[in-house]
Amino acid sequence: MKKQSLAALFAAVTLFAACKKNDAPPPANPVQDTRDLLEKIGPQVQSFTFNATDLPKTISLKGGVKITFPAGSLTKNGAAVTGNISVEAVELLKRSDIVLFGANTNHISGAPLQSDGSFLVDVKANGENVDRQLKVPIRVEVPAKRDGGTQLWVGADTVQGNQFAWQPPRQGAGQVDVKMENNKFTFDFGQLGWVNCDIFWSWANPKTTVKVSVPNNPGSMASFRAFSGETFVFFIAKNANVVAQLYTPDGANRVKSYDNMMPVGAQGRLIAFSIKDGRYYFVKKDITIGNGMDEALTLAETTESAIQAEITALDGL
Repeated sequence: MKKQSLAALFAAVTLFAACKKNDAPPPANPVQDTRDLLEKIGPQVQSFTFNATDLPKTISLKGGVKITFPAGSLTKNGAAVTGNISVEAVELLKRSDIVLFGANTNHISGAPLQSDGSFLVDVKANGENVDRQLKVPIRVEVPAKRDGGTQLWVGADTVQGNQFAWQPPRQGAGQVDVKMENNKFTFDFGQLGWVNCDIFWSWANPKTTVKVSVPNNPGSMASFRAFSGETFVFFIAKNANVVAQLYTPDGANRVKSYDNMMPVGAQGRLIAFSIKDGRYYFVKKDITIGNGMDEALTLAETTESAIQAEITALDGL
């Protein structure tokens, strides 16, 4: 399937049902593939509407993220917008959120990031996209679950052709390093789209490459959001909000981490799951990363509820 861009993501999310075989009768099980599952049980789009005359305007997302649009922040081709404003947002605050959205905490260099929370914000004025680069930065509050500081990143969906990772924001977008104050990270940011509060997963240990095969893979390896493929492979770190997707091809039904980026001695869980032709598959394995690790994960047929329970349980790992 042709790769979807970040600009097209909300069209894919909100118009998903309308884009699928409109003339065919609905299947007995509406979840036929992995993308269907992400749409059904993953984090949902939150929508807000107001008028340009209402600026400054604060929206509060269900997980606790708050975004304030100051007066003058929203423009179209450089001119201040007027009329109706629509905002659509998704927040990914937990490991299960990240997995069930088909995203990850991969840095574009390949080093795993430890997430303090990420979100996607898309804004339209009178039905048309506003300028992604903001004349006046938005003010953002993200609930903090730990002490210390965090760093800001933006999403890139062109990694390895059709995968996803996090990269530094454009120069001049605003703050990069943010301190926790009053149990939240508060910052000004001059760019719409994907925004992530992350730090590098800090390990001084030697690094290795983790390889994983899925010998009974019922489909193909999944891209970002499962826009193509069905089978995801993730490493979930123990006691850290790290969701490293393994997506670099390494032969038939095999993927690997980025080369020499996974810390030897770190503990966590490998999972793989896939939905193909309405059938559900899942496997998990708790591991300690070893030098040159090469694991085989054999999928077992299961149910939607069982997959959802396993992924939700990752939040307590």
